[in-house]
Amino acid sequence: MSEFNGVTGSCLCGGVHVQVAKVANKVGACHCGMCRKWGGGPLLAVDCGTEVTFTGEENITTFASSEWAKRGFCKQCGTHLFYHLNENNQYIMPVGLLENIDELLFDHQIFIDKKPSYYSFSNKTADMTEAEVFAMYGA
Repeated sequence: MSEFNGVTGSCLCGGVHVQVAKVANKVGACHCGMCRKWGGGPLLAVDCGTEVTFTGEENITTFASSEWAKRGFCKQCGTHLFYHLNENNQYIMPVGLLENIDELLFDHQIFIDKKPSYYSFSNKTADMTEAEVFAMYGA
């Protein structure tokens, strides 16, 4: 399976619900300083594409963390909801936010050169440095 269809999720307090048309089955870890500061550790996330809808939008607050992306969270409970790429309207979402998706493959890590030495994943993954990420995505 390369993706899941019709996936739902919600924040801790239930003030925000999300419905995603298609979710990739590949989980990635981001070790950049912003992601680690945002969540206290690496962001484990899945690509949710552009077909994402929210209910409870009045509870969503966003923060423009760079020129190319913003981060969204529930203003009631603080749950991290998404990393949104402005140019192509793509949503990257924390994998723990979504319900009833199993059989995921942890297959890539980005900003691997920014990962602190106090943790490590044992999975064999495709790893990209900060420079490689920016070269690939033109950010």
